[in-house]
Amino acid sequence: MFNLQALDLARMQFAFTVSFHILFPAITVGLAGYLAVLEGLWLKTHNDTYRDLYHFWSKIFAVNFGMGVVSGIVMAYQFGTNWSRFSDFAGPVTGTLLTYEVLTAFFLEAGFLGVMLFGWGRVGRGLHFFSTVMVSLGTLISTFWILASNSWMQTPNGFEVVNGQVIPTDWLAVIFNPSLPYRLAHMLIAAFVATAFFVGSSAAWHLLRGRDNPAIRTMLSMAMWMALIVMPIQIMVGDMHGLNTLEHQPAKIAAIEGHWQNRGNEPTPLILFGWPDMKAEKTRFTVEIPYLGSLILTHSLEKQVPALKSFAPEDRPNSTIVFWSFRVMAGLGMLMLFTGLWSLWLRKRGTLYQCRPFLYLAMFMGPSGLIAILAGWLTTEIGRQPWVVYGLLRTADASSNHSVAQMSLTLVLFVVVYFVLFGTGFGYMMRLVRKGPKTNEGAEISHAGPGLSATDDTVEGDHRLSPNKKGN
Repeated sequence: MFNLQALDLARMQFAFTVSFHILFPAITVGLAGYLAVLEGLWLKTHNDTYRDLYHFWSKIFAVNFGMGVVSGIVMAYQFGTNWSRFSDFAGPVTGTLLTYEVLTAFFLEAGFLGVMLFGWGRVGRGLHFFSTVMVSLGTLISTFWILASNSWMQTPNGFEVVNGQVIPTDWLAVIFNPSLPYRLAHMLIAAFVATAFFVGSSAAWHLLRGRDNPAIRTMLSMAMWMALIVMPIQIMVGDMHGLNTLEHQPAKIAAIEGHWQNRGNEPTPLILFGWPDMKAEKTRFTVEIPYLGSLILTHSLEKQVPALKSFAPEDRPNSTIVFWSFRVMAGLGMLMLFTGLWSLWLRKRGTLYQCRPFLYLAMFMGPSGLIAILAGWLTTEIGRQPWVVYGLLRTADASSNHSVAQMSLTLVLFVVVYFVLFGTGFGYMMRLVRKGPKTNEGAEISHAGPGLSATDDTVEGDHRLSPNKKGN
């Protein structure tokens, strides 16, 4: 298939499935926290706007949660089918960490999800709120274990290799490996920011179409407060993450910067734009700022950043890809911060909900958080190459022994099935978003039971399901 090797196809297949999967947990984490906040505000203030928003976004959460579970199961199977040598080598660590995720987070989510989605009006308010909080906590615990496993692959610690297999010697060192704190914080904040812009985009869409009510305004207001408050924190966390990466994976930083060679004792410039050429071993068409690379990455105007030519060619990540994926992530982050600052200016002027240029920006920024997450994931994973476990196991030595024909067929099948299955789910989720929140929906659910609120097809005053017309 296009002169690709089986290893290339296996990597493409895993990248494709992970790219789909990572979007769903990100929104799940953010929406779960958002729902907990909405229900808590409703219990505290008795403002029905929060209740109506809770029921609106809980439907979207349910669809997104289901797609995340399905796509995650496929990924787990791929470790055994396409990466069996990796599973054999690192299974005692990664397999155990993923087991902890199932035993803690997944069981917690599964135990309280039914009460959260279907218990409104059937259990007490306190118990329902507790269930929502437990589901939100479950998503955070799940993120912790997944990031612990992936971070260990980036910065392995607390082990020894015995007979070609990793054996843990210090579980605390394995779990709390050097990159976990930074990568966990960076990912969690990214999930909340991505959800905020998803919510804010929905609100902007409705406002641009003349649907202006307290629920829509609350959606936009909460989303923009999140962007304004959290984005500066994300930038600081990203800086600390970069310093940690420079310490443990200097080749990745050199590839991200497109920096091939230091010049004597000169500080390293920051290359804003350019085209890293892996064959020519240089970055073409550069636009750079002197000293700034050293200042950002070493917090010094004297120290130099490691250059790609300091590493053997076979140990260099693909700078062409990670150079641009990082800049997509960083550029969108700056644009998200700008959106939050603009919203503050409009809020003070009293025109946040009427300024159409801002509303168009907020609407088009809807997928920005998810795109930034994908770009960041590409930077992290491609920047780790050629290692699957950094410094221990090369990607070329981790794959299963499959033929090109087998990998080509399964890749095509994955692409077709994923676009049909998840495309349908995403389309349904967007249809729910376009309908917007309903007024007094929580009161209707409490009266009628949760079964009638599964979709918006049943509305107050609709007698299609009356006792004389049971649908048969």
